Amino acid sequence: MKHLLIPTTILAALALGYPSAALAGPPTRPASPAVTPPTSGKPEKKADKAEAKVTEKRKQISSEAMDAIQETKNALKWLDENHKDKALQALERATGKLDLILARDPNLALAPHNVTETTYDLYADMDQVLTERKKAQELLAEGKVPEARELLDALRSETVIRVSNIPLATYPDAIKKAAKSIDEGKVEKAEETLQAALDTLVVTDNIIPLPVVAAQDDLSDAKKLSENKTRSADENKKLDRLLSDARSHLEFAQALGYGTAQDFKDLYGELDAIQVKTSDGKAGLGFFKDVEASLSKLFDFIQPQSKAVSKG
Repeated sequence: MKHLLIPTTILAALALGYPSAALAGPPTRPASPAVTPPTSGKPEKKADKAEAKVTEKRKQISSEAMDAIQETKNALKWLDENHKDKALQALERATGKLDLILARDPNLALAPHNVTETTYDLYADMDQVLTERKKAQELLAEGKVPEARELLDALRSETVIRVSNIPLATYPDAIKKAAKSIDEGKVEKAEETLQAALDTLVVTDNIIPLPVVAAQDDLSDAKKLSENKTRSADENKKLDRLLSDARSHLEFAQALGYGTAQDFKDLYGELDAIQVKTSDGKAGLGFFKDVEASLSKLFDFIQPQSKAVSKG
């Protein structure tokens, strides 16, 4: 099996014309000229939101899971050096760690042991995105899938939080199977079993679309202003600007495919309703209830696209 090598952190700013940055490596052809993003984003808030998600995932990391992985690697090392007793002791410790994990949560299917973060920030305007999408569609129609994939892969503005997990349905059994092989003197078979277990760790990608996060930030600020019954003229202008910026971010998210047409149609309608409710300095509570629910639904649409693949 091939090993999936994951760097700790990569921050990749992709301009249109770059092929997929994936997880490493420079572009293989020059980037087109950098352009201004569609609206004035809030990179510091985007980074804060993404970091909060990473922190949340890191809190889920089980020290026992990390120890189990390390002890499995230790066992392979001892077997390679023909120290069967030490290898068995390492596997015994690994089994103990896995037993602790299952004792805490018998229904747990995946035990996270590592988290990495990769951010792809796209610098392009709406026209460029739509042009590149059209090119990709034409390439697909011509059967040029690799070329289309390269274009589409650059059309993303997101943070990907990659979580590497131990599959608890199979990993503990693999450890026990390897220990039995060692007892039977089948060292090579034990090594193959342990390596296969390490190579089949489940990797899950969780996607956070940056334009949607930016829209959420705008709407959060706008909500506070909408509840102020004594808004000044400048605050009214700021409220209108925040709603306009939120719409621009959502239009950009739609162009990048972060949701269905109906999702965005609902959001735009709810933004229109908020503008009516807050016009002429009107204020009140609950104006943002529907749009917040729709944004939550949008994230529900995005998250199922997170992929779980075998490491290898």
